[in-house]
Amino acid sequence: MSIDLSTKYLGLKLKNPVVVSACPLTGDLDNLKRFEESGAAAAVLPSLFEEQIEFEEVESYKNFAQGSLSFPESLTFYPDLDDYRVGPDTYLEQIEKAKKAVSIPIIASLNGTSEGGWIRYAKLAQDAGADALELNIYFIAASVDQAGDEVERQYLDLVSAVKKSISIPLAVKIGPYFSSPGNMAIRVAEAGADGLVIFNRFLQPDFDLEELAVAPRLVLSSKFEQLLPMRWIAILYNRVQASLALTSGIHDAQGMLKALLAGADVGMIASVLYTKGFGQISAILEGMKFWMEEKEYASVQQLKGALSQQNCPNPSAFERGNYMKVLTSFSGDLI
Repeated sequence: MSIDLSTKYLGLKLKNPVVVSACPLTGDLDNLKRFEESGAAAAVLPSLFEEQIEFEEVESYKNFAQGSLSFPESLTFYPDLDDYRVGPDTYLEQIEKAKKAVSIPIIASLNGTSEGGWIRYAKLAQDAGADALELNIYFIAASVDQAGDEVERQYLDLVSAVKKSISIPLAVKIGPYFSSPGNMAIRVAEAGADGLVIFNRFLQPDFDLEELAVAPRLVLSSKFEQLLPMRWIAILYNRVQASLALTSGIHDAQGMLKALLAGADVGMIASVLYTKGFGQISAILEGMKFWMEEKEYASVQQLKGALSQQNCPNPSAFERGNYMKVLTSFSGDLI
């Protein structure tokens, strides 16, 4: 049986649902070529940060350090910008070179939290040849004086401002920490997002007991982390007018298939490339074909959303019912 792995994301026709997410690996042209050769359908470039742009333009150190002791995303969590050479101009050149080096779609990435002059780089990224833009909103509402509706409004205003500046598709990478994630996802789409990347991994600060200091700590994703975005994509499938991408926790063909069955258009991978190498891309694709042929699925489109809340035989599995079932059925042995 011929298996059709093609899918659509942000209006882009992709040969399969494997997309390499924003990470340092995608900033290297040789890596992008190897991703394409291994079968990846698209790649998201590393993010250009709001702070990087401001650093090069106006009294950046004052703005950069302001409030650094009050927020988890403090000054010590960013690289020393004197040594971090991938500035705005270099980033735009990177997009141009990437487009010449590979034929797969290249998605630029902006990481910011507030409206400002840096937003014009969305249009510049478009002009440099990006096929789409991913807006990574990495905002920690660390002020106890800031109400939830204020945080949500900041997100929506930012999405709207970026969308107005470009004509290419816009994906928005959001986190799960809203009182009603589903409703917020719909509002983000209504504000202009053509796609939602679910969910952003908010890295947590750690304590250095020797130095008695707060220190950054990066931990690669585990398969377990896929469960949260999988649940919400299954709930949002056919309820939000936007493409859906699942990120975090996809490490093999089974993970990619679960993402699609929930209703995702694509699955994004990064951590597994560090742990198992670029060859894992082709392994995922081959594993998908084997499973789909065994289960008699002819295409990705046919299986997409088959286990979403809308199509699941037991919709309550995505709500409180599943919580009770898990707890009452657990029979772990006591030590």
